[in-house]
Amino acid sequence: MTLDRTPWFTGIAVSVFAAMLSTSAVATFCIALGNVNVLLAVVVNIIAVGGLAPTVWRWRAVPVWRWVVYGAVVGVPLGWIAAIAA
Repeated sequence: MTLDRTPWFTGIAVSVFAAMLSTSAVATFCIALGNVNVLLAVVVNIIAVGGLAPTVWRWRAVPVWRWVVYGAVVGVPLGWIAAIAA
């Protein structure tokens, strides 16, 4: 019997990178859409997150993808906060 160890250092590094990437992508997307129409930005973000959330949340059971999911779960709200603050 072998013990499968969780790669915490690598996993946390992947989560931080995914959080930074998703934060910058969401904030940039929100700001660009907000320049066109604020209501459009809100509606498109709700539809996008609502559509992607079930698929992404299922990926958290896959050993490698769970770290990316954890980062994205943190990064999307941070992106919204950054877009509001900008």
